[in-house]
Amino acid sequence: MRKLMAAVVVAVSAAVLAPAAQAAQGPQWTPCADGGPLLCATLTVPLDYRDPGGEQLGLAISKLPSASPQRRGVLLLNPGGPGESGLNMPMSLVFSGIPASVLDSYDLIGFDPRGVGQSSPVTCDLRPEQIVSNVPPYAKDAADVVARAQVAQGLAQQCAASASGPRLPFITTANTARDMDLIREALGEPKISYFGGSYGSYLGAVYATLFPDRTDRFVLDSVTGTGGLDIAGARIMGQGMEDRFPDFARWAADRDTSYELGRTPREVKAKYFDLAARLDANPVAGVNGALFRHLTFGSLYGDGNFPVLAQQWQALDRMDPSVAVAAARDFANLLSSQLYVVCGDANWPESVAEYQRNVEQDRKRYPMFGAASANVWPCAFWATEPVEPPVRITDEGPSTVLLVQNRRDPATPLAGAREMRRALGDRARMVTVDQGGHGAYLSENACASNAVNRFLVEGVRPARDVACGADKSAFAGLSDEARRAREDAFAQVHAHPFGS
Repeated sequence: MRKLMAAVVVAVSAAVLAPAAQAAQGPQWTPCADGGPLLCATLTVPLDYRDPGGEQLGLAISKLPSASPQRRGVLLLNPGGPGESGLNMPMSLVFSGIPASVLDSYDLIGFDPRGVGQSSPVTCDLRPEQIVSNVPPYAKDAADVVARAQVAQGLAQQCAASASGPRLPFITTANTARDMDLIREALGEPKISYFGGSYGSYLGAVYATLFPDRTDRFVLDSVTGTGGLDIAGARIMGQGMEDRFPDFARWAADRDTSYELGRTPREVKAKYFDLAARLDANPVAGVNGALFRHLTFGSLYGDGNFPVLAQQWQALDRMDPSVAVAAARDFANLLSSQLYVVCGDANWPESVAEYQRNVEQDRKRYPMFGAASANVWPCAFWATEPVEPPVRITDEGPSTVLLVQNRRDPATPLAGAREMRRALGDRARMVTVDQGGHGAYLSENACASNAVNRFLVEGVRPARDVACGADKSAFAGLSDEARRAREDAFAQVHAHPFGS
């Protein structure tokens, strides 16, 4: 495949300074448009850090100030994606139950990463029918891979031809990390603390690699592998589905009298494959087998989704055309900026035959979802090559990182977190939590949240890696309404990475 831009290996300085006036004055804070307690500001950052005086981007940031005289610094936040807005993340953490001790310790700093939301948003000019998911559909055979390749090539061409197409090489994780350092400088802070989930864990690891001496207390939740969301990070979701699905299967089997999906977990799993095959032959209300697999995968992010998922399965099993499939919010920018990042961060295979081999292999290894996550992404046909090699995560730097990870996470499986833990070496400790779903901090597991809170507030990190049991005491005593509110806010903190 011909590329429009030759690969360039560059050494980008980690010490690019903010514009002098901006650094001297600091952000010009004003109340955010929603009228809440957050303050908002806009910074300018270079599009291309090799040319800091060239084209600039606007970077939208927010602040929830600490009211305590004992404030120790700033806590930057990222909810993942890539492509998720982070401006409201300080309030999402508040609604999720972040303790007063953390709020007293830090100004919470949210931001929309470059290309996202209010930060010079990019586009791929996606049509309504394309706003579904960047995870490809499940491929039943080699011909499906070829068909997907044609769609993926069209998507890549749309991104390149869009008004923001010239920015393709520069909407990357490394550049977002550099933006974070300009935020730090504009705030007048010698170091930053950080909380990031899902893709945000990779962003935090990249920052800690590029700017090791400027990291204070870094918490990485729902941790990716060392390549972030490259092809390995995509394919590992097949394993994540296999890890997580038994939780739903047990839940549904215990409620067979209500949903009739199977009396045992084995029967529920058999129902999954039966429904996928039947819906491929006869879609119901626009739901075919591939979409059914995506709906199931996305619903495994939290146990609170299980009742709705079971109702959807029940309706589909009965071939009920009135089945309710929740309409996705408008996330065209999320999907577009996501492609800019994941395709700009690393080189993806360009051979359709290689994707066919990957799909065949993962269909056998991870039969529930592997032939979807291994299928062809638009990155295979991306118009530009990465302008620098991926950041290599190493153990060089201070011991300032805490990883927190569920054992059964569908999107960022434990295997990826363990890879990141090995790469960080003595820089990190990891808290592993015996629960399923995406996101551990501020979940129902008090053990995990207490470990994070103690690290952020007191700087006390476990002397060695620890394991939290299946404890669900954190929400004890909450009313049903309060619990649902916490779960909704938690879902915003731990955003779905691919919109499926």
